[in-house]
Amino acid sequence: MANTALITGASGGIGLELAHLHAQQGGDLVLVARSQDKLNALAKELEIKYSIKATVISEDLSQPHAAQRIFDKTNALNIEVDVLINNAGFGGHGLFYQRDLESDQQMVQVNITALTDLTHLYSKGMIARKHGRILNVSSTVSFLPGPLQAVYYASKAYVTSYTQAIAEELDGTGVTATALCPGAVNTGFVAAGNLEGVDVWKHAKSAKSVAECGYRAMQKGKLVAFNERKLQFLLNWITPLLPRKVVLKLSRQSMEK
Repeated sequence: MANTALITGASGGIGLELAHLHAQQGGDLVLVARSQDKLNALAKELEIKYSIKATVISEDLSQPHAAQRIFDKTNALNIEVDVLINNAGFGGHGLFYQRDLESDQQMVQVNITALTDLTHLYSKGMIARKHGRILNVSSTVSFLPGPLQAVYYASKAYVTSYTQAIAEELDGTGVTATALCPGAVNTGFVAAGNLEGVDVWKHAKSAKSVAECGYRAMQKGKLVAFNERKLQFLLNWITPLLPRKVVLKLSRQSMEK
């Protein structure tokens, strides 16, 4: 059976580790990110190491219609995408009313719009072929409101909710959808999001361990995957019982520098 995976944000962090995991299984890849040079180097490495085919698409998902351009390119190359991994995303720290609005609008474009568009475009082919896997990289913060990261937390809440909803809609089609909800991960996300000095990242897990958790869950067709059981228990069984204002205070404290 064909096994080609398209991975966004593939040039580093969780996306890079997911690319290695899929290639290890003998699967071909479509690697998507902004950095052409990094993608070319990764594609060459994976092709040599695992004897697979890796196609590079350099695209900025913060720009309108990026998902359609990616879809058109894979169609032009006659590539059928069997696994869609929406990994690209970024955050940003600070009071919402003081932050640059354009940056937050681009965050929504990458974290929500591009993910939704790509899922819509590629899921149709998967359903027609009666097999496919979708992995949307969300976060444990998707279960909380996020003072000092208001737009990022809200965007991930969308991802987790949306993924679960379409998973139910896809039931019986041969296609599954999984939301990966990791805690803090040791990637370039911290520097890119101006999050240096936030205590939670002092105990960040490795990108490789998170990728392994997500990839296994996707293969099994799980609905939601957590890489930390303590966080899973806290978010599922403790947080919902607390008063909303208490949750907000605790959430804010976790993001303060």
